[in-house]
Amino acid sequence: MMRRTSVFLMGVAAGAIVAVGVSQPRLLLEPGKAVAAASDTYRQLNLFGDVFERVRADYIEKPEDSKLIEAAINGMLSSLDPHSAYLDLKEYRDMQVNTRGQFGGLGIEVTMEDGLVKVVAPMDETPAAKAGIQAGDLIAKLDDEDVKGMTLSQAVEKMRGAVATPIKLTVIRKGEDKPLEFTLVRDLISLNTVRSRVEGEDIGYIRISQFADPTSDGLKKAIADLTAKIGEDKLKGFIIDLRNNPGGVLPQAIEVSDVFLDRGEIVSTRGRDPNSTERYNARPGDLAKGKPVIVLVNGGSASASEIVAGALQDHKRATILGSLSFGKASVQSVIPVSGNAAIKLTTARYYTPSGRSIQAKGIQPDIELIQDVPKDVKEKAEAAGIETTRGEASLKGHLKNGEDEKTGSPAYVPPDPKDDTQLQLAIDLMHGVQKNAAYPADPKAAVPN
Repeated sequence: MMRRTSVFLMGVAAGAIVAVGVSQPRLLLEPGKAVAAASDTYRQLNLFGDVFERVRADYIEKPEDSKLIEAAINGMLSSLDPHSAYLDLKEYRDMQVNTRGQFGGLGIEVTMEDGLVKVVAPMDETPAAKAGIQAGDLIAKLDDEDVKGMTLSQAVEKMRGAVATPIKLTVIRKGEDKPLEFTLVRDLISLNTVRSRVEGEDIGYIRISQFADPTSDGLKKAIADLTAKIGEDKLKGFIIDLRNNPGGVLPQAIEVSDVFLDRGEIVSTRGRDPNSTERYNARPGDLAKGKPVIVLVNGGSASASEIVAGALQDHKRATILGSLSFGKASVQSVIPVSGNAAIKLTTARYYTPSGRSIQAKGIQPDIELIQDVPKDVKEKAEAAGIETTRGEASLKGHLKNGEDEKTGSPAYVPPDPKDDTQLQLAIDLMHGVQKNAAYPADPKAAVPN
C-alpha cells in the first residue's frame, strides 16, 4: 500500500556507515538517557564495521563490498516484520510498474506449460493482438533465444521493455506445420485489474485482482457498463470478488470503497507518533445507487482488499461472504534511497471505520462459507511447499495484535464458476433462492462514526 513518498505499499565503506545520520550538536542537547543510547548505537555500528572488515579480509573468496552491504540492509529490514524489505533497482522498478499499472510490453497474459510460455489471451488493442498472437500459442523463442530453461518471470522480463522497441517471437501453433515468427513493437500496456461479466442475466459480477492506479476507474466503468447492459430496473446487485487479491496502493483502496459509500470514514492509519493519525472519509455519491452488494473474500484477500471489505462491512453497505481474510493491517511506505533503490518500511497500522484492527485476525465474513480444496490441488500444493491456508498470524515476525489472533483460511477459487460454492451462494442470495439475515446489508443499521 502507498503513503508518504509512496505508500504501498548502499554502497559505502564501513567507516562512512558509522557517521550516517548522526548530528552531534543535536545529540548534545538530548537528555542523558538519549546520549547513552546513542553511545550504545555507536558501539554497535563499530561492531558492524569490525565484522565487515574481517569478512572482507579473511573470507575464503573475495566478496563484493556492495553485496555485503546489501545483505546487511536486507537482514536489518527483514528482521522487523514480514513486509519491510530492501528493494534493489529491479525490484523498485517492478514495484512501480505494479503501482502504476502500466509498463512497456506486448499485451499478452501468459503461463508456463512444458517449459514453454503459453499464451492465455492477448489483450485487446495491444501489439500482441494486432500481430495475430492467439490464445493457446506456445512461445518457443524470444529474439532467437530458447525459452526452455527460463523461468516465467525471466521470460516476462524479456518481453517487457522500452516502448517502441522491437522483439521477435517464435511461436508454435496447433495446426501449423512449422513455427511462426512475429516481430512485435512494444507499446504502453495497462494492467487489467478489473474484470466484469453478467451473472444469471441480472447480476453484475466484478473481479478486482489487485489495487493499482487504474483500478478505481476500471471499477466505475464496469459498474456503468453492467448497469447499461442489464438495465437499472432489472439489476439485482453487484458481486465484488476480492478473493486472492493481495492488495496494492492505499489511495485505490480508499477510492474503491468510496464508490459504494455516501459518507463516513473509510479507514484510519496510525503510526508511532500519536500525532500522525490520518483519517480518510467518503465523498457524497454511491455509484451503485444503493443496489445490494456482496463482497467475496478468502484467505488470499489481504491488505487493500481488507480495507475495502472492512469499510463496507462497518457501514453495512455490503454483505461480506466467504472465509476469513488474510489479516494484514499494516501500511508500508516505499522510500527512495541512494543508488536508485528503495526501502519498503512498515510505518503505520490501519483501522476500520469502527476502530478495529484486523491485524493477524482478518475480516470475519458476515456469511461464512469455506470453499473446499480438491484433494489433488492440496497434494500438488504440499509437494511444492505451498500452504493452501493463508494468514498473517502464521508469518514469522508479524506485528502482534493481542491474544485472539487467527490463522486465516483457504485461498482456493475453483477455475469453473459452477464449482465455486461461494459465488453460487452469492448468486442464490441475490435471486432469493437462499435467505440469510446478513443479506441484504442495511446501511441504516450501521453505527455512526
